[in-house]
Amino acid sequence: MFRSDLFKTIAILIMLIAGMLSGNSAYAGWNPGGPIKLMIGFKAGGGADTQARLIAEELQARHGWKIIPSQVMGKGGINLANAIKKSPNDGTVIGMFVSETFGYNLVVSKKTGLELDDFTPLVTTAAFEMGIVAKYSQGWKTFHDVIAAAKSGRQIRFGAMSQKLADLAYLLARNNGVEFNIVMTKGGKGVMNSLNAGDIDVGFVAGIQARSVASGDMVNLASGLSRPLKQTPEAPVMKDLGVQFDADGYFMFAAPAGLPAQARQELSKIIAEIVNDPSSKPGGFIQKAFGGASVITGDDLDHFLEQQYKSAEQLLKAVMD
Repeated sequence: MFRSDLFKTIAILIMLIAGMLSGNSAYAGWNPGGPIKLMIGFKAGGGADTQARLIAEELQARHGWKIIPSQVMGKGGINLANAIKKSPNDGTVIGMFVSETFGYNLVVSKKTGLELDDFTPLVTTAAFEMGIVAKYSQGWKTFHDVIAAAKSGRQIRFGAMSQKLADLAYLLARNNGVEFNIVMTKGGKGVMNSLNAGDIDVGFVAGIQARSVASGDMVNLASGLSRPLKQTPEAPVMKDLGVQFDADGYFMFAAPAGLPAQARQELSKIIAEIVNDPSSKPGGFIQKAFGGASVITGDDLDHFLEQQYKSAEQLLKAVMD
């Protein structure tokens, strides 16, 4: 009897192990059914576009998949979101976004009919290092100096590259008892160019200021985030400046809703492996441009985007009050 039970137990274990190995083999064997179209929601040649194209090259090199990058820009990623929503959900179409697209930009674009449920979030690659930046020659050391200058009667021109950042700049002024002349620019490079040209006095920049700050040409007066900046951790954060909202966000990939779980897991996993590898070209670029990879996947990413959406609704309400 004992030997019979032992043989049965061994047989069951063999079946379980075989099933696990079979499942792992199926998981590892997922491949797209054709070339992957990578839609990029950023201007060609910029930091985000460069990051996306380097990841595409590494995917091709490591896995033999053909990746076809293309630009789909406009409306803060909403044009890209519309294109992704209408695409096949089999893993052959993915998009490179900023998480703000699925938060603030989705909230203010409700007339488009887009919802969070229209997308399958895959993986984040790098976090914003959003600073409030000025030329060193201004003589300001922290954002409190900007507030003091505004209270003394100086008109402060504040650059913002998105409507959400413009709203944050408005709250920074209102909650500190001053007014800013908010100037909209095209991307962080536009803010940097305007700062260098003297067309604005201060502005939000999402990481590309690092070299100028390191050289002493510019200064991070504050972090636009809920956390300190890696480069200048002593700079105040948004809460220190009287604003309960922030510009926290990530560069990220997403696919259409209904993407099979196996495809989602595999795409997320291999992109995460690439950006977490500092010896790879995209990993090295992300380390240099954004201070290193910041990877969120699965349920954690779903939760972050849901919270970001709710926060955007609250931000809009605060601006209107």
